[in-house]
Amino acid sequence: MLKRYKEFLKYYDKILAELSKTQQKYIVCKKGCSFCCENGDYPFSRLEMEYLMAGFQLLPQEIKNVIISNINNISDKKRYRCPFLIDNACVLYERRGITCRVHGLAYLYNGIVNLPECVNIGKNYSNVFIKSTKEVILPYPILESFRLDDIFESKMFKRYDLEAGEIRSLNFVKIGIQMLVKTIIKSYTTNVVMNLCEDILEKQLR
Repeated sequence: MLKRYKEFLKYYDKILAELSKTQQKYIVCKKGCSFCCENGDYPFSRLEMEYLMAGFQLLPQEIKNVIISNINNISDKKRYRCPFLIDNACVLYERRGITCRVHGLAYLYNGIVNLPECVNIGKNYSNVFIKSTKEVILPYPILESFRLDDIFESKMFKRYDLEAGEIRSLNFVKIGIQMLVKTIIKSYTTNVVMNLCEDILEKQLR
């Protein structure tokens, strides 16, 4: 399933690239800007987590050690620093979750324009956002929903015969991730790692 998910991501990234072109005048995201990763909540489906941790397996040991330390330091609060952020950059950027891929773009949902949080510090869409009144003057917002449940129920997702699994915060599955990364450090095959990932996360999601 991970191979099919990777193909889906290639397709979806192309869609996001085209949508981003229509919003260029409002977006200031660039490499090194990590505001959205510093203090937030990062929901992942079980499928996304398996894909992410398969990439973790391939990282140099010193990077793994930093991630493990970051995971251990995740607080029990709803907002926290992403453990995969090192030196203001995501060390698993190519395997980042869909929440990360769509973040930074505004979209219309139930008649309301959903803006990225960085609008409040003068970044994305701040040129069409009136902070005092919370009014958004955006003539052509993206009409496609970026909510994870909507994406996972979409025809384009199902076209790849994928099952996303339950969606949970990285904070919620902290214990499962801790167990998983300790196991991955050992010399296991990818299939075994995936099976362990599924078993551990399933226990955490119950």
